[in-house]
Amino acid sequence: MVLFDGFDPLDAISPYETLAAGGIPTELVTVEGARTVPAGLNLLSLEATARLDPDVGLVIVPGAAALQDDEVFALLSAGAATIGPALRNTNSLIATVCGGSLLLAIAGLIKGRNATTNHLGLHALESMGVNAIRARIVDDGDLVTAAGVTSGVDLGLHLLERELGAQKALEVEELFAHERRGTAWRAA
Repeated sequence: MVLFDGFDPLDAISPYETLAAGGIPTELVTVEGARTVPAGLNLLSLEATARLDPDVGLVIVPGAAALQDDEVFALLSAGAATIGPALRNTNSLIATVCGGSLLLAIAGLIKGRNATTNHLGLHALESMGVNAIRARIVDDGDLVTAAGVTSGVDLGLHLLERELGAQKALEVEELFAHERRGTAWRAA
């Protein structure tokens, strides 16, 4: 999970905890390395323990937390300036929650790709050349995006199913007393 100043905590914690519960090693990282990373809206801070390895296999990018759209885009743009170059030539599966796909679009990394984001950002995603899909999860091969902030657990479960199978995803679903919802759209 790659963090940046102003990240949305629920975007980060939901898939992080879901993957960890499924047995996938998880770590909070930044492009700069180990440091305290403040969330948006002064909600909390998390400790990143390492520097991002863009070829780790799976990188998850959260969105940003702010009250106004212009503040959200400012935080996402700042995140794109640091995270974008680090992910430009990665071979990893990249996943996003909420505005994380907008961050990647701002960085110019997903033009022409299929992706989703919070319903409020779908037009912005389209304006950046992304094929915006109105679905809870969009699986476009090496890019998996999740819609709104509450879709992080569903993203984690989808990734568990992809990587470890449906049984493991079901075990975590039962552990969390959570039923996946919405559509997981897949590229043909």
